[in-house]
Amino acid sequence: MFVLGIDPGLTRMGYGVVEKSPAGIRAVAVGVIRTDKDQRVSERLLELHRDLTAIIKEHAIDAAAIEQVFSNHNRATATGTGRASGVAMLALAQAQIPVVEYTPSAVKMALTGYGAADKQQVQRVVQMRLGLDAIPKPADAADALAIAVCHVQAAGLQIKLDKAASA
Repeated sequence: MFVLGIDPGLTRMGYGVVEKSPAGIRAVAVGVIRTDKDQRVSERLLELHRDLTAIIKEHAIDAAAIEQVFSNHNRATATGTGRASGVAMLALAQAQIPVVEYTPSAVKMALTGYGAADKQQVQRVVQMRLGLDAIPKPADAADALAIAVCHVQAAGLQIKLDKAASA
């Protein structure tokens, strides 16, 4: 099963693809889709859509998870992030890929057991779980892998709960 994790952003959208198999979990692809802040917003959203659609096709994605948009601090950033999140969900829906949203604290809790863990703690757990030589850079890419790993864990838990309920 191939899972795509997305850390939405209008200037930088992080993505991480992991494969879950009986042998475990491994990173397949990680990176950032960048847009030029001097372009019109509509052009930037189109660019995000095109690039994300290509990633979905290239890696035969089965499921996706995206960080839920939430910001108390900067209205402009929240607006751009919300737009980018919507474009990501559209691309996934067009490819008929189920998508789940996770709050940042849910991702932190799933990976570290502590919902207020700092970014470095989460990144180190991702590095260890995926057997990576280094923490992916930039942080948007590392966050996207964390979201994908969170979803793999949540999906595994749901399967166990379903089996227990039917027993």
